[in-house]
Amino acid sequence: MTQISQQALEAAVREYRDPYLNKDLYELGAVKSLGADDSGKVTLMIELPYPSKGIAGGLKQIVANALEFVDGVESAEVHVGQKIHACKVNKDLAPVAGVKNIVAVASGKGGVGKSTTAVNLALALSAEGARVGILDADIYGPSIGMMLGVPEGQRPDVRENKYFVPIKAHGLQANSMAFVTTDKTPMAWRGPMVSGAVMQLLEQTLWDEVDYLIVDMPPGTGDIQLTLGQKVPVTGAVIVTTPQDIALLDGKKGIELFRKVEIPVIGVIENMSVHICSNCGHEEPLFGHGGGERIAEEYQTTLLGQLPLHMTIREQTDSGSPTVVAEPDSEVALRYRDIARRVGAELSTRERNLSGTISSVSVTEH
Repeated sequence: MTQISQQALEAAVREYRDPYLNKDLYELGAVKSLGADDSGKVTLMIELPYPSKGIAGGLKQIVANALEFVDGVESAEVHVGQKIHACKVNKDLAPVAGVKNIVAVASGKGGVGKSTTAVNLALALSAEGARVGILDADIYGPSIGMMLGVPEGQRPDVRENKYFVPIKAHGLQANSMAFVTTDKTPMAWRGPMVSGAVMQLLEQTLWDEVDYLIVDMPPGTGDIQLTLGQKVPVTGAVIVTTPQDIALLDGKKGIELFRKVEIPVIGVIENMSVHICSNCGHEEPLFGHGGGERIAEEYQTTLLGQLPLHMTIREQTDSGSPTVVAEPDSEVALRYRDIARRVGAELSTRERNLSGTISSVSVTEH
């Protein structure tokens, strides 16, 4: 039987370049083991550093095909998993118990679809194999519960008269001021009270080892956002904008705010990029064109994705079954999942927090 060259096997594996990090699997440190037995069967163990379930099947097939072209190889078995690490934050803030990475989803102004984007991003990260929580920090207009289909009046369990047990919805761990108040509770609070309430929700919720906690921030760039940015150990921020000029101006203010509090901006999501007619499918850029790309270029950050303005997105979110779970194979859901992989891949390049919680491992494709 032909002797299988280990060098040839490694060369075959190197042919695959990660589509999000533009590195081969060895450069990523993703190859955990590679070897062949006497029968010519090759076994490869891969562990990607970001949520990647959506590309695991394709990766497996591409690499297995490359390995099977190596002389002496009779078959190739590829296992693809993922390992998500806690990232180090720039400020000297204690990590939140049970949380590896906090991602703030923010906008410079209201009305750009920030909460819808936050919910679908959280669901997309979960669909990609991560453990995900979501915190509704929009005290004045909490909507995450409705969007996730949490029944009105449902309250989180309380432990030791102090800690909230997050409500489970569509696989997410969720908490919101709406879960602990009623819609008739007046929110005539000043900034310090709002910041204190958010910190209490964040720190007194029993998050169960989540890889990413998505925080739906209040809209705007005022004192509340500044205070939260200084007190919460945020790993990175995602800015949601629309293509219209006024939204772009406010989006820039959002980026400047996060820079001021030393929180890196992961990238920009351009929402309502084009309007898709529900009758004929015609696409039209109602709010302008290319705005998200311009702001990302100006601030040397990434355009994570562009999402359309479509009636079904609003209808599905309002009904408590957002697009990623209502139509998981739709183009919009696939765009959200692509954005989720981009967010995870970008965070995987950050310095690790070695004092954080233990990294979780999950096998996404056998």
